[in-house]
Amino acid sequence: MSSDATATASERPAVVADGLSKRYLLWDDPRDRLKQPIRSRLSRWFRVPDKQYFHEFWALKDISFELQAGETLGIIGRNGCGKSTLLQILADTLSPTTGWCRTEGRVSALLELGSGFNPEFTGRDNVYMNAAILGLSKSEIDARYDDIVAFADIGEFIDQPVKMYSSGMYVRLAFAVAISVEPHVLVIDEALAVGDAFFVQKCMRFMRRFKEENTLVFVSHDVDAVMGLCDRAMLLEHGELKAAGTAKEVCELYRREYYGAQQQVDGVNSVLHLASAAGAPQDLDFVDQRLQYINTTQYRNDIELFAFDPTAESFGSGGARIVDVSMRDPETEAPLSWVVGGERVVFDVTVEALRNIERPLVGFLVRDRLGQSLFGDNTYLTHHAKPERVAGGRRFRSRFAFRMPVLPAGDYVIAAAVAEGTQSEHEQLHWIHDALAFHSHSSSVCTGLVGVPMLSVTMEMLEGVTAT
Repeated sequence: MSSDATATASERPAVVADGLSKRYLLWDDPRDRLKQPIRSRLSRWFRVPDKQYFHEFWALKDISFELQAGETLGIIGRNGCGKSTLLQILADTLSPTTGWCRTEGRVSALLELGSGFNPEFTGRDNVYMNAAILGLSKSEIDARYDDIVAFADIGEFIDQPVKMYSSGMYVRLAFAVAISVEPHVLVIDEALAVGDAFFVQKCMRFMRRFKEENTLVFVSHDVDAVMGLCDRAMLLEHGELKAAGTAKEVCELYRREYYGAQQQVDGVNSVLHLASAAGAPQDLDFVDQRLQYINTTQYRNDIELFAFDPTAESFGSGGARIVDVSMRDPETEAPLSWVVGGERVVFDVTVEALRNIERPLVGFLVRDRLGQSLFGDNTYLTHHAKPERVAGGRRFRSRFAFRMPVLPAGDYVIAAAVAEGTQSEHEQLHWIHDALAFHSHSSSVCTGLVGVPMLSVTMEMLEGVTAT
């Protein structure tokens, strides 16, 4: 390994990998492990022809790249392409067969689920053991222990053996310990896929803040997550570097090569002719004409709503408090626990003013499980001309009526907020990150973040045009 001796640590790349390769020996029979060294010695001593009882498997082949501080790298590829092997080498838990890797500063890794934990130890014991392995002294762990427990949020289970933990509790504690060491380089495998919607949102918020000044290496099969979180990306195939570039370029290549054949959903094409038969919709409240058909099939977008969580993570100056958030039926105003994508709904935010508020501003934002903002709105445009002053101690409610979009299957959260001021200049009084959660079940949306109403979908034959 060579480096510029005059360069300071801050000037050097945060991560450098040069020619990384990893070879494993695969044996057809466990007894061959014993035969191989014996046969090799016999061939040297008595000129017996040598014989190879194993075959080689190269998990990585000649991988090289550099990462500067503040850069985020996404690594994508099919199962078995070498992603996890590469991360283990970066985390220094695995040695390469050839090549070398150098990292600057403290490295923390969240690899396969529960790695580094002793299942017989309690969560508390594993916090101290794992943090010590990552380089913290006991006094440093003592000082950070309460923050670790608060971030993991597993309650009294912290004093139970981790063999009793669910996969979600494992990853909560592992992630909390990994970030507690204040790493310069954070390496994360697919482990976050097992977390619940609220915890994944919390992790995504942390990683977006972390990557502003530090280096993040992120492995995921979710290309939307990679594009939303990473500056650059690498595509691995059979242990080799197939492509490297911007996250958008590499993820689009991955989708084009591996997902193209999977983007056709059986049955959807059969309804394309309904558009010409139904004609253009007359209702000004535009509705996708195919919903009536789709809602009788397994592609109906059922959305399961969960109750408002007043204890969810929040911030603000404290001049007001959001006391209730709910999705309601526009006709009966009854709270809903289940809706279908494409239906009309009313989203209510009830606020208690803790002091006089001159220009109240209430809004909401819908995010997917990766923290990507999908849609939202606030009261400014409809109320800025005649803002209503709210006296301290009063409660008021803001209502947003819309059609729930058709959403891909997955977990979502709605953030709710109340502020004082204008759209561009305001004081945030109370913002709740995960005020309301919901889960989207089977959906006709094949790709993209949301489905939009199709006013017309037609297919027609062109006269005089033939294939050459």
